[in-house]
Amino acid sequence: MADDNSRRTEKLESNVAHLEHQIEQLNSVVIEQGKLLERLKKDVQRQTRAMETLELERIQSNSSKPPHYQ
Repeated sequence: MADDNSRRTEKLESNVAHLEHQIEQLNSVVIEQGKLLERLKKDVQRQTRAMETLELERIQSNSSKPPHYQ
């Protein structure tokens, strides 16, 4: 009986160690994905501002003042 309990305890400890390792790996992946997401958000914001600036410049260059304002 004691031998059976010892084997079961060893198996449980082995499973726990394996699960801890998997959790560490998953945590690393989540951290990297978080960093990537933040970088992509900043890139999208920068590109959005650039597109807005270009669109505003295009609108301003295409709209001429009426003759009575010149």
